[in-house]
Amino acid sequence: MDTFVSGGLETPEAGSSQAVKTQLRLREMILGGELPGGARIAELAIVEKLGVSRTPIRAALMRLEQEGLLEALPNGGYAVRTFSERDVTEAIELRGTLEGLLARLAAERGVVPVLLGEAQTCLDGIDEVLEMPALNEQAFSRYVALNERFHQLISEMAGSAVIARELERVVSLPFASASAFVVVHAHTPKARDMLVVAQMQHRLVLEAIEQREGARAEALMREHARIAKRNLREAVQRRELHHMAGVRLIRKRD
Repeated sequence: MDTFVSGGLETPEAGSSQAVKTQLRLREMILGGELPGGARIAELAIVEKLGVSRTPIRAALMRLEQEGLLEALPNGGYAVRTFSERDVTEAIELRGTLEGLLARLAAERGVVPVLLGEAQTCLDGIDEVLEMPALNEQAFSRYVALNERFHQLISEMAGSAVIARELERVVSLPFASASAFVVVHAHTPKARDMLVVAQMQHRLVLEAIEQREGARAEALMREHARIAKRNLREAVQRRELHHMAGVRLIRKRD
C-alpha cells in the first residue's frame, strides 16, 4: 500500500475509513454542483482540495462509479454523469421493483415481531405528523426521517443482503430515494394529501406482509413508487427542482 500516515504505514482499517469519508465528500461535491455534470475528475485537484492521498481517492472514485454517479472514460479516469428525465424515472421504477421484491420476500418468509413492531411504531409516528392541520418544515423533516426508516425496515424484513445492496445503489442516484420529492412539494396545496395517500399505502403494505400475502405486498410497494414518478413530472413542469441536490446533473430536454 502506498499510503502513509504520521508515524508509519497506514493500516487497512484506516485506509478503508478514509476512503469512505472521501467518497461521502466527493458525493456531496457532485450533488452540490461543485463538480459539474460532464466534468472530468482531476485527481490531483481532488488530492489538494481534500488533503488526502491518491489511494483513498481512487477507491472513492471506483465506488462512486459503481453507484452510478461517475462514468469511466475510455482513456482512463472518470467523469461526472448526467441524467435525463427518463433516467430518473427509470431509477424510481427500479427502486419500486426492488422494494416490491423485498416486500414479497418479507411476506413469504415471515417477519420477526420486533421488526413488525418497529414498523408499526414508525407509521404511528407518521400518523402523528399528519394529524397537524398545517405541516411546517419541522414536520416535513420528521416525516422524511420516519419515511426513510420505514423503507429501511422493509429491506431488513426481507433479510436479503444481495437485494438490499442493489437497492442501496439505486437510491443513491439523484431523486431516486423514497423521500426525494417530499421537500419539493412541502409548500404546495396538495402536499399533505400526497403524504396521506402515501401513508395509506404504507399501512396496506405492512398489513399484507403481516398476513403473508406476498403478491399483494409486492404490487402495493411498486404502486407506492409510482407516486414519486408522478411527483417528478409535476416538479419538472412547475420548475420546482432548482434547490434540490443533484438537479444540475439532470440534462434539459433537447
